[in-house]
Amino acid sequence: MNTQKAYSLSATKREITGKKVKSIREQGMMPAVLYGNKTKAEILSIPLVNFEKTFEEAGTSSLIDLTIDTEKPVKVLSHEPQNDPVSGKPIHVDFYRVRMDEKIKTEIPLNFIGESEAVEQLEGSLVTNKDAVDVECLPADLISEIDVDISSLKTFDNSIKISDLVIPDGIEIINDKEEIIALVEEPRSEEELAELEEVSTAEEEKEALEKMGAESGAEGEEGESDSNGEGSEGEKTESKEAPKDDQKNN
Repeated sequence: MNTQKAYSLSATKREITGKKVKSIREQGMMPAVLYGNKTKAEILSIPLVNFEKTFEEAGTSSLIDLTIDTEKPVKVLSHEPQNDPVSGKPIHVDFYRVRMDEKIKTEIPLNFIGESEAVEQLEGSLVTNKDAVDVECLPADLISEIDVDISSLKTFDNSIKISDLVIPDGIEIINDKEEIIALVEEPRSEEELAELEEVSTAEEEKEALEKMGAESGAEGEEGESDSNGEGSEGEKTESKEAPKDDQKNN
């Protein structure tokens, strides 16, 4: 079980908004917004390098002392930053101001530790269904992560539920207590693997045939549309020539 570690960041107020924040990023800074506790939102900029280092350790479940210019530090939690789709670098983050006397709802990551006999000796595969749990607590009671000891998974019949987690006083997990967060699956036999491969091949062939059928149908519809168009023009031409034949007969 990990206790809360002290983290700090410095920020400056900014007036630049919209597309102009590109100039801030070019200076190695990142746009941020501070909100919460019925206070007016503040737009900020923080050094990107400092934020990356702090967020790597603090994540979203550790309190950060945020100092804005020369003001007194405020306690905040950082929400998941927005990342650039190409570089993966954070480009924006929201900070939520907390009150130490008011409970908050947030996530605490799970840290899987130990060794499972079912994995090491029986060659099973560890399956983890969650990487974090939802909690409610006072900010001072927050911890950076919750350890999950998988050494209790000795056979394929064993599992670890949320109710099995060991958490300190003051933290309430608000997920379903019967939800399974870890188990070990038996290794698949050669026959099962062969069957899975056959099913996968059959599905691929079915998708290919359906695609070919759809393309053929589309071509047929185009051809039908063209022939109908020509027929329609022929009918229009014939109807125009009919009066000329009647004039000759008269």
